[in-house]
Formats: sequence, C-alpha cells, structure tokens
Amino acid sequence: MGTPWTNWARTASATPHRVERPTSADELAEVVATASSVRPRGSGHSFNDIAVAPGTALDLVGWTGIADVSGTLVTVRAGTTLRQLNALLDVLGLALANLGDIDAQTVAGAISTGTHGTGAALGGLATQVAALELVLADGTTARCSAEQDPDLFHAARVGLGALGVISTVTLRCVPAFVLHARESPARLDAVLDGFDHLTATEDHVEFHWFPHGDRVILKRNNRVDEPPAPLSAARRFYEYEVVENGAFGLVCRLARAVPATTRSLNRLCGSLVSERVYRDVSHRVFVTPRRVRFVETEYAVPRAALHDVLRELRTAIPRLAHGVIVPIEVRVARADDIWLSTAQGRDTAYVAVHQYLGMPYREYFDTFERIARAAGGRPHWGKMHTRTAEDLRGDYPHLDDFRRLRARLDPTGKFTNAYLDRVLGPNASATGTSPEISS
Repeated sequence: MGTPWTNWARTASATPHRVERPTSADELAEVVATASSVRPRGSGHSFNDIAVAPGTALDLVGWTGIADVSGTLVTVRAGTTLRQLNALLDVLGLALANLGDIDAQTVAGAISTGTHGTGAALGGLATQVAALELVLADGTTARCSAEQDPDLFHAARVGLGALGVISTVTLRCVPAFVLHARESPARLDAVLDGFDHLTATEDHVEFHWFPHGDRVILKRNNRVDEPPAPLSAARRFYEYEVVENGAFGLVCRLARAVPATTRSLNRLCGSLVSERVYRDVSHRVFVTPRRVRFVETEYAVPRAALHDVLRELRTAIPRLAHGVIVPIEVRVARADDIWLSTAQGRDTAYVAVHQYLGMPYREYFDTFERIARAAGGRPHWGKMHTRTAEDLRGDYPHLDDFRRLRARLDPTGKFTNAYLDRVLGPNASATGTSPEISS
C-alpha cells in the first residue's frame, strides 16, 4: 500500500496501492503497460481530486529536465516543474511567452488542466505546445503535433490525464525578454470602464478585487527593450514575504478565528495597497510566491459577459452568510482551438474566487458558479466546481470527440478516476456504453 498523499490545498487525498517513480522513458512505459489503474499526480497543485490515483500513483519527480533544444523549440520531460523550466530556459536565453502566477506545477500537469496567465493577444500555456509524446495504455508511445495526428494533438494539450501519460512536451519558446511591471491601487468601476482599452494596449493585464469594497490591485506588465531594474533583495523580501505572505497570512488567520472581522479586514487590505514599479526578466515578474493556502474555483466566461458577471457577483457577495477575505482575480486570454481548453473558440475572461483555507466557502462558490454558468462559463479543470459531463456538453463542442478518442486509446479505463468519470462520463469502452452523452 502506498503512503497517504494530500494536495497543496488539502482538499483532496488518496492512499494509492503503490507509487512508482520512473527515471527513464522505458521505465515509464513499463509502469503504464503493467498497471491496471494509473494516474500521474504532478505536484498536487490542483484544487479538486483530478490527481487522485485509485490504483498506481505515478510520481515523475525523477523524469525531469530538458531533453532537446532546436532553436526556440524546447523539449522538456513531463515531471519538470515550471520553476525548474524557467531557470533552465533562462540559461539558454529563452522564455515562455506567457505564464500564470504560480510555478509549482509540473509542465504536464499545468498543460493538462488548462493553466493560463493573462493577455488579450495570448493563450494559455497549452497554446505554446508544439508537440507531445504520450505513453498510451498499452505502453506504446504516441507523438502528436498539428501535422502528426492532429486530433490527438487538439485533445491531449488539455487532456486531463485521460488519454495517456505525457512523457515529453515540446514548447514553442521565445527569446528571453524583460517586462516592465506596474502594480497600483485603483477603483473597480474605473478599471471596468477602461478594461477593453487596457487589455488592447497593454501586453498583460489583470486585477485583484477586494470584494467587500471597490478597491483593486491593477497589474500591468509590458515588454520593453530595456535592461532589468528589479526590486532590491530587501524590497522584494519585504513586499512578497513580509506583506503578501506574512502579514496577509496573519490577517487571514484573524478572519478565520473571528469571522465577524472578515468584511472589515478585506476592506482594510484593499485600502493599504501601494504602487510597485520595476523591470525584471519575464518569469520573475509573472510568478509570485504563494505561501498562504486557500481554496479556489475559477470560471472562464465570454469576454463580453465579464461586466455582467462581476456586477451580479458584486450584488451577491454582501448577502453571503460569511465574509470573503481573499481578493477575486480577473484575467483574459485569446480564443484557441484546443478541444477542452476553457478558451476554445472564444476570447475569454477568467474570474477566480478564493477563500482562506479553513473558512466557509461552499455558499460563496455555489453562488459564483450559478452566476458564471448563466453567462456560459466553463470551469477550470484543476479547480473546484460541481459540473458533470451531462451539463458540460453544451459548453464544449468537441466533448464527444474527446470522449470517443478516450474510449479508443484507453479501452479499459486505465487512466480514469472519480473526477474524470464525473466530468467526462464513465469510459465508454470500459463500460460497454455509447460514447455519446444523452441529451
């Protein structure tokens, strides 16, 4: 019996029958071929139970690093974390064009769940993938790209770990670049009034709204042909470790201990935001340390629906039985063609809502989900939501295509778990049912 495992947010746990840690492509293929049930669990940074392994848990901590470099195409082993990858690319004078604000995820896990950053002209991490190699249920390796097995490529870039185990990822990188970062206090209405202009003229825009008031932190990151002028080590330590993690963590613990203070503490945090301006290499701007643990749900809504969603959420939050301490995060992305991408076929706004670990969140998350669903929202595959295959079908034109491919590649349901059964339906071949979802 394997050792107990818990994800970062402590919202999912498992005790797999065994844990395998392959260190070569042959070992990885052998583990997959001989297991009756296997799931890769990445770094455990998903908030739901997508990484839970009911049988064999696959830990790819020994399958990391860069396997090949050809110009700006970089092939990386699946267990490499984004933090490791950013450091390796930096040495090569390369970078990823866009990143989220957390780098703890493995490359394969981040791609498979639809991890993204922000930028109206840019897509999520999976849009930077040029090719993939997957170990299929029988232990054979399949390579796919836009030219080679394009259906598998469209499916596997955000594949939820349902089609096979990603072995390597070839990423389309760019020459290393510097970002000019400006983080400043603002008011919600003013940001929303100018949001279309902001996202059209700035490379990367996001804001964090303190929902018991109208204060936001507005973040604008733009590429510049200038040398880095980073925050000093002392300033960086103060801003990120003392304020954003230490002091904010203390505020969250106080709100959890004395719930009646939550709303006023949230407003206080919003009023204390100050401006921060600097230049640094891209990954040091995109990524910030996150040591305060929280739970999270996120929905991708059509860009045109963002204002209505936030307006309804703004009305609903004061009616909640419990206050919200963690800000709401809003980002954007361009449309893409990946079958299960949350931005598939439409320009997208992402709204992420959080609550500090141990504080009530169910009413809040359910309220937000109801608002986002009414706007045609799609849930982030790696975050908390209640959706099922039945009601997701209308949101994903290629969901049935994905399920048919899954049934062909994994006929016995080797890669499934309870989460995949919920969001994709039971594996069709394994159950002897039709891959279509009944209307």
